Amino acid sequence: MSTQVHTLQTLALRKEYPGTVALNDVTVSFTGGQVHALIGKNGAGKSTLVKLIAGAIEPTGGSILVDAREVQLQSPQDALQRGIVAVHQELSLVPELTVAENILLGRLPKKPGFGRSIIDWRQVYTRAEHVLAGLGVSIDVRARAGTLGVAQQQSVEIAKAMSYEPSILILDEPTSALAQHETQRLFDLLRMLAARGVVLLYITHRLQELREIADTVTVLRNGLLVGTIGIAEANPSTIVHMMFGEVVQRVRPADLSARTEPFVEVQSFSRQGAFTDINFTVNKGEILGIAGLLGSGRTELLRGMFGADPPDTGELIIGGERITPSDPQQMKDLGVVLTPENRKDQGLVQLLNTRINLCLASLNRLSSHGFITQAREQSSVDRNIRELDIKVANTEAPVAFLSGGNQQKVVVGKWLNTSPRLVLFDEPTRGIDIQAKQQIFQIIWDLSKRGISCIVVSSELEELLDICHRILIMRQGRIVTDVRPGEISLENLFAVCMKEEV
Repeated sequence: MSTQVHTLQTLALRKEYPGTVALNDVTVSFTGGQVHALIGKNGAGKSTLVKLIAGAIEPTGGSILVDAREVQLQSPQDALQRGIVAVHQELSLVPELTVAENILLGRLPKKPGFGRSIIDWRQVYTRAEHVLAGLGVSIDVRARAGTLGVAQQQSVEIAKAMSYEPSILILDEPTSALAQHETQRLFDLLRMLAARGVVLLYITHRLQELREIADTVTVLRNGLLVGTIGIAEANPSTIVHMMFGEVVQRVRPADLSARTEPFVEVQSFSRQGAFTDINFTVNKGEILGIAGLLGSGRTELLRGMFGADPPDTGELIIGGERITPSDPQQMKDLGVVLTPENRKDQGLVQLLNTRINLCLASLNRLSSHGFITQAREQSSVDRNIRELDIKVANTEAPVAFLSGGNQQKVVVGKWLNTSPRLVLFDEPTRGIDIQAKQQIFQIIWDLSKRGISCIVVSSELEELLDICHRILIMRQGRIVTDVRPGEISLENLFAVCMKEEV
């Protein structure tokens, strides 16, 4: 039985919004049997192209061809019927449904019963387990999706896509929340699908992944197609130049030294199933990194310090005062704030505009005699946009319209308006491009210079080596050691996180 090699093509594909052209007459072809990387900085048009191909939005002009035939995609259902499946960067699981229900949502198998058709729950769980097993993923299919971590939710999203047996599979930042071994498992799956003739469109900001998984690299910039090159030609300098032209590489300031004055002491922090007996000190102006594999307890620790998920035991000492975190409002009043890993659901209100999102955490500072005026808000917003270099055409438009990097800067700006003394950054550069990452680094360095302490959790260990004064390493909910960036290599840092001998 021969394998059909599928094709996907766009002809002068265009998408306009009021005042902007998001995609400008893009003509490009993708053939099955290969993994095609699609890259570009935030706002380049990648997500717009994906949404058009996936039927989430309709084009202003141009056409889409599948297997050399023009298709009209007026809804995601139209795309699914033609074998086009997209896994978007923003997770779309229903938190209250089980893993199995999410994987087979809208397609739950049924059987006759009580004179009518009822859901065959045995088949639901069996089919979901089969799909997950094909991915090499072990997740309880009866667990509610909302109880899973981001990495496991990402795996469920991919499993849901695979359950459709697609001929065209689009993955938008699929590894942004995956551990290294999970990433390798995904790559193995993509190679298997490519061998079956599936068209694979792979969007990533992790340029180091390209040589490992991609066969071709297609670059968009400002809604325009810059070009497509083979992976043999795709050296880092060529790719960066295609994406940005010239990029300002920010170097950690030589005078960035933390003070020796302690600001926060964490004492005997524990929460069952998350972290155990955590003790450390953060000095004033210090940038403290926390490294570790997914599941090591890094995110849970930050949420515990912020009072979002209070610890069972333990306390913080802030300015000589002993505090047991109980809720985020208490910690915000003490100058401790958190930029969460999941900025879409936990850091922003997507339907509200950029102005309101920037002001939400500091309404008490903006009010006068119980009243807040838009003029008072706008002054604060203008300062945020200027100082954080937020690219926004209209602050009255929903924040959901901004690129990932600019959304992250809105989350940071929201908290800076509260005059924090300790900022907890959980994966601050997840899903944003090189240029935006450099800007986030600069923001953290500037905070340090102002005497504001920062704790940074990142799966990108090289980032921690670049920006931090000191790095704690967590394994299985415990801090096992701390290191200084100038005294350890990236390879050895990985090894310590994985409990290998160095």
